[in-house]
Formats: sequence, structure tokens, C-alpha cells
Amino acid sequence: MATIKLWTDEEAAIVPAVKTVFEDIRATRKSDFVNNFWRALANQPRLLERTWSSVKQVMMESGVLDPLTKELVYIAVSTVNSCSYCVHSHTAAARAKGLSDEQYAEFLAVVGMAEETNSLANSMQIPVDREFLIG
Repeated sequence: MATIKLWTDEEAAIVPAVKTVFEDIRATRKSDFVNNFWRALANQPRLLERTWSSVKQVMMESGVLDPLTKELVYIAVSTVNSCSYCVHSHTAAARAKGLSDEQYAEFLAVVGMAEETNSLANSMQIPVDREFLIG
């Protein structure tokens, strides 16, 4: 259960900044669906605007990383940060971008391996090899 109000479309229509972002989300994603993350951020219209703008820039604009890779990175970071909401929403986005069951299984194996070896390296406080340092 959310700790803050999730805005309805009727409430969003009353606040121009929120209405504009919700309309842009729908247009950009070519869907009528505005998910709960954005509905929660609507409680702070400036935060909603800024976050949507940043997400569009990082996740949707063309770059050297393809859209599926961006989603996989997002899932990995969300897993490490224990953000169940983001894991679910970005897994759905990755699947919409073509993520297969086999790719997802291999990806999860890599995430699990990284978590394990990171914990081992951190707990043993292993110094970084000079060869890995830049400069």
C-alpha cells in the first residue's frame, strides 16, 4: 500500500503541470496507461516534471546503448537497491523490448554472480589491482 496518494486522472486534469506530464507519458509510450510511480510523483508536480524529463532523456533517447540493455541495467540496479516496483516495471519494459525467457535467466545468473562476488570482495576488503586503475 502506498504511503502517499496516487492521483487519479480526474485529479491530474485539474493541475496543468501534472496534466501535461500525464499526457506526455501517454503520447510517448503510445498507451493510455499511466503507472503508479507517476501517479505518486504527481503529489510534487515539479519533481514529476523533472523526473519524467530525465527518464525520457536517459531511457528513451537514442544513445550508444540499445533500449533493452538500458532496461537490463535498470533491473540490475533496482535489484541491488531492493526496489521491487522498479524490478517489476522494468522487467515488463524489457520483455516489451524483446527480452526472452532464456535471456532473462542468463541475466539473473549474472546479477546473482555479481552480488555473490561483490559480497566476497567487500567482506575480504581485497585491494584493487594496480592494473585495473586508470591513470
